[in-house]
Amino acid sequence: MTCDHLVCANCNGRVSDGRCSVCRANRARLQEQQGPFAALSPAMLLALLAGLLAVALIARQALA
Repeated sequence: MTCDHLVCANCNGRVSDGRCSVCRANRARLQEQQGPFAALSPAMLLALLAGLLAVALIARQALA
């Protein structure tokens, strides 16, 4: 889950803006809970997968 669409009950602002201490604390907690690939967009994941496949194909041709 990202804090882009969460609304703070304390200040009624977006948590991603970090207007108050409650927003900042929750934003920090959410960032700690996210895994290493949470910040990657689906397009970036597809680009990484395509790059990995290209490297695999090149390595396969080099061994043949």
